Amino acid sequence: MARATARHILVDSEEICLELKREIEEGADFAAVAKENSSCPSSRQGGDLGEFGPGMMVPEFDKVVFSAPVNTVQGPVKTQFGYHLLEVTSRTE
Repeated sequence: MARATARHILVDSEEICLELKREIEEGADFAAVAKENSSCPSSRQGGDLGEFGPGMMVPEFDKVVFSAPVNTVQGPVKTQFGYHLLEVTSRTE
């Protein structure tokens, strides 16, 4: 069964999400940006969500995590919780 590890940043607007994505793409550290800006409790671990399998996260999240290239920032991804930036840090098929 597929497994993945990922980290994310959760914010309440698409505009903030896009601005943070730009900062990361320009060289800001993902974990530092997560600690400073994410509203998810995972922000304390730099947005790290640990390891999980398909179906353990909301569908919009799962779709990206199990299809996006590893180590590239994806998003904004809208879920019922807000807007996410996602980075898959590893995945096994």
